[in-house]
Amino acid sequence: MSAGNTRILHERIRIGFMPLLDAAVPVIAARAGFARRQGLEIELVRETSWANVRDRLAIGHFDAAHLLAPLPIAAAFGLTPYDVPLLAPMVLASGGNAITVARHVWEAMKAAEPQVVANDPVSTGRALKGAIEARKARGEPPLAFVVVHPFSSHNYELRYWLAAAGIDPERDVAIAILPPPYMGDALAAGRIDGFCVGDPWNSRAARQGHGAVILTKPAIWPRSPDKVLAVRSDWAEANRDVLRKLLIALLESARWCADPQNREILVSIMADESVLGVEPEDVLAALSGRMPLADGERLVPGMLEFEAGGANRMRPADARFYAGQMQRWGQVELPDDTEARLARIFATDALEEAASALGISFDTSADPTEAQLFDRIPR
Repeated sequence: MSAGNTRILHERIRIGFMPLLDAAVPVIAARAGFARRQGLEIELVRETSWANVRDRLAIGHFDAAHLLAPLPIAAAFGLTPYDVPLLAPMVLASGGNAITVARHVWEAMKAAEPQVVANDPVSTGRALKGAIEARKARGEPPLAFVVVHPFSSHNYELRYWLAAAGIDPERDVAIAILPPPYMGDALAAGRIDGFCVGDPWNSRAARQGHGAVILTKPAIWPRSPDKVLAVRSDWAEANRDVLRKLLIALLESARWCADPQNREILVSIMADESVLGVEPEDVLAALSGRMPLADGERLVPGMLEFEAGGANRMRPADARFYAGQMQRWGQVELPDDTEARLARIFATDALEEAASALGISFDTSADPTEAQLFDRIPR
């Protein structure tokens, strides 16, 4: 057979993802040729809820998934429906989330704290506490917030900020679960008063006029890991070379996504109906860092990072924080071997091998302690 007629076979990898901007790394790996360069063919499957992504990964419908970073920890603690150990060898993005409230809540916050400044965790916390106290005095029900999943950074960062502001997340507000794409519609319909979610859903709610973005994730938890590449541990063991190639493709994709020169193409791909199905300006906000905050558009450094500063590696302090918040909010009593379990879940051997093939090295010397992660908000 002539070279021109030779068919190149590619290993097929099925990856589940949720319609969020931080799914860009696997999306671009599939669509920009990074996977095919490694002899892989990525099939992307858009899902409707994080529970679906988690369960379909566990039962083998997916080989890998764009997944909430705390979910593999929850699986290790026996908190998920299937007893299937998961590994998370790569962080797909850091940052990306925000807390958005209905316009009437923002007006109430300004009435309670006239000097409130959006994206300042201290003044927004005081303002929300004042608004909540005023509602209680009028005999009104608690504000209704939603997050994307019980085991999500969104749940923990919302609760952390509320508690730091003197607001009891268990009594002073109601927190429920809703898939990301539905949150803006629920806010517009008056069914909820606020949400914590990844973009583009905050920016979209602000553009449509019914949402006020009051706080971003970098203001609470700088350089925080949000989504990871997750695989089953048995799949990783049986497909070591495939995993290495996949990680190489994803690292190349992350570097491409982080390059501002590619932003216009990235916006076009992510805004498409098959991925996010939103307006390009909703996508551009977090990618550029220029967020439509409640009191005006401003640059938010580190709003969403794909690769800058080694964002693709889970820092031990971040993993410990997730586990600690699970215990804090009564989801689990941490076992004595928690550190060992976290180390297995987020082991970096495969990532470092893939990075080495690309001439990338990770500097761990500046890793923060857990206390240093939250120096902006007193506990």
